[in-house]
Amino acid sequence: MGAGELHRFRLDNGLRVVLAPDAATTGVVGVSVHYDVGFRSEPEGRTGFAHLFEHLMFQGSESLAKLAHFRHIQGSGGVFNGSTHPDYTDYFEVLPAAALERALFLEADRMRAPKLTEENLANQIDVVKEEIRLNVLNRPYGGFPWILLPPVLYETFPNAHNGYGDFTDLERATLDDCAAFFDAYYAPANAVLTVTGDFQPDTARELIAKHFGDVPAREVPRRPSFAEPRPAGEKRDTQPDPHAPLPAIAVGYRMTDPVAELDSYLANLVLASVLTEGDGARLQQRLVHSDALVSDINAEAGLFGPFEARDPDTFVVTAFHPTDVPAQRVLDTLDEELDTLATHPPEQAELAKATARWTAALHGEHDRIVSRTLALGAFELLYGDAAIIYDLPARLGAVTPEDVAAAAKALRPDSRAVLLVEPSAQGGAHPEEGAQ
Repeated sequence: MGAGELHRFRLDNGLRVVLAPDAATTGVVGVSVHYDVGFRSEPEGRTGFAHLFEHLMFQGSESLAKLAHFRHIQGSGGVFNGSTHPDYTDYFEVLPAAALERALFLEADRMRAPKLTEENLANQIDVVKEEIRLNVLNRPYGGFPWILLPPVLYETFPNAHNGYGDFTDLERATLDDCAAFFDAYYAPANAVLTVTGDFQPDTARELIAKHFGDVPAREVPRRPSFAEPRPAGEKRDTQPDPHAPLPAIAVGYRMTDPVAELDSYLANLVLASVLTEGDGARLQQRLVHSDALVSDINAEAGLFGPFEARDPDTFVVTAFHPTDVPAQRVLDTLDEELDTLATHPPEQAELAKATARWTAALHGEHDRIVSRTLALGAFELLYGDAAIIYDLPARLGAVTPEDVAAAAKALRPDSRAVLLVEPSAQGGAHPEEGAQ
């Protein structure tokens, strides 16, 4: 993934723009808009509001009736979607290059004013509730670990609450709440527009000025710090799960600041790979193959994956184990392996395998126009520079054995959260199905 051509500028209304033309992406363009608001910013008593609002952004806008967005993109042969993250909400389209202006018009139109009506609000509250039933309440390990672990590890509402939302909170949402949320967070100066693929930068600049230039500027809210102290001891919670066939464990540790200490954060990514990526990885070897304590184990730098959030972010280890294996035995073995890594840094060959795996994954991701568009926008928003995505392979390659040992040493049993999921009835699907 060599450094591509990149143009970064700002409109008078504050909208940041990233243009990444790529002649190899013949006939296709990607467009995304990232807004600097995620579920960590939603008001207390309104859990799930950022995600609910993402749904409302597809329900018509200033000039367009409900479903018109869908028809315009699909009629062009394109695809689209949106998603809510801890610190941002993104919207994207990938479509034939000839339809670039159509995508820009659609995004500018809803940046001016989505259609907020009582009918749309009630309808989307029902849609979100159904999504929660499907993805969390009625499946094995629903919400594991991303909903269940944060309230064990974190103390403050922004970091600890359920970003999918509580039914009572969702039902209390009003049109006034929607208007206030839009006014506060959906201003041009709180957003990044990204265009990638087969286009001429000068043409794109003209079209962006034409469609976004007159979106009124509004003040952007000051983003509060979500920092909070690390746990002073181990914190535990147990959750019954009526659909789970096996017990599960999630262990959460605080990491270094992903933005301010990016290279240290990257050492955590490599550590996660050394621990669980591939059959030769340390925890796979020890816990799955050698000691047969767990049926599945995974480590991840970032509760929602890497590069998804600002500080604070979480290093997570999840495992599913037979009923007759005590959870403490799994935890003790995890601690032993982390201690070994902390005192005996990995060999260069083991490290090279982990960094090669990451580099290949990044190349694969960014070969896909959807992933590349979303990554450029997210890095511009969170890190202040979209071009960092082109530096990641080299920076990952520069992680040393000592860096990985230091990352392992920081994952301490006296400063972590342990979530135990216990089957409360027989039945359910295979564990991995619920651990997405």
